[in-house]
Amino acid sequence: MNNNLFKTVLLVALPASGKSEVRHFMANIDPKRLEEEFHIGDNLQLDDFPYVHFMRCIDGELEKLGLDPIFYPGQNPFINNKDWGTLVELLNEDYHDLLNRKKVTTDNTAIYLFDRIDRAAGIAGLPPRLAMLDEDVRNKIAENLKDEAEKILTEKEAQIPESFDGKTIVIECARGGPDGSAMPLTGEYGYQYSLPQFAPDLLRDAAILYIWVTPEESRRKNNERANPDDPGSNLFHGVPMSVMLGDYGCDDMQYLREHAEVPNTITVKKDGKTYNVPIGVFDNRVDKTTFLRGDVKDWPADKVADMTEAVKEATDMMWASYRK
Repeated sequence: MNNNLFKTVLLVALPASGKSEVRHFMANIDPKRLEEEFHIGDNLQLDDFPYVHFMRCIDGELEKLGLDPIFYPGQNPFINNKDWGTLVELLNEDYHDLLNRKKVTTDNTAIYLFDRIDRAAGIAGLPPRLAMLDEDVRNKIAENLKDEAEKILTEKEAQIPESFDGKTIVIECARGGPDGSAMPLTGEYGYQYSLPQFAPDLLRDAAILYIWVTPEESRRKNNERANPDDPGSNLFHGVPMSVMLGDYGCDDMQYLREHAEVPNTITVKKDGKTYNVPIGVFDNRVDKTTFLRGDVKDWPADKVADMTEAVKEATDMMWASYRK
């Protein structure tokens, strides 16, 4: 195994901060240079956004049938904030499925995902919801979401490598709290809640690459990138403004960093153990990433240079603590 690489990177930020653009950037760096300068191998990518989108699709199908949603009330935040934990448990399962090279054989991919969501929700402290639907309703929704479910499973299993040598698992997610919240955040909001929900082996091998933007900049870029014709796209999906204000109106990562027990780490306490997870900060308050949505051949050389320097500064910070 290559000991000069991060095993797992948690790529985190407010929505539209540049997470997907950073992943796209890394995918277009010469692999040898990516390893030597950034300590990042060939990316194996996991993301909780496909599950967020799938939950909204389920609610959309329920509403078409005249039934109440079970995850999101319209374009508003989660009905139950414990579903932030549901999303982390789905990522934990994806992470372990990847490490174990697990591939699924199923006659109904949508029903399989329904069961996964209910199981993850149970770990997060929620009752089953999809299993409690009327059987005809459940089957009808599953039929209508068959293609969406198969896309999620296909993209997930496409990450399974022949070997993990030279690979880095990159896990993308966004967390925050209501606009105007005081720090520290409480309840199920923010990274203070979600980070301790990650599996112990994941936390042990992880470093955090945090993309720092203001909530105002996050909202601006969210509106700018939103393509209503492509709501399932990582690069071009838009988050409803009620969610931007209710769930992403602030961000507690800098607070957690400032109050960590070890400098340049985030202190995560789980099951009686403490994980000092290294963190690097990519300052994107002045936009460095939007140009990456364009064709690679059109990327301006000066912007690529600025982007390279900023990402390297962040990964150097992560590596300084990761290798101790």
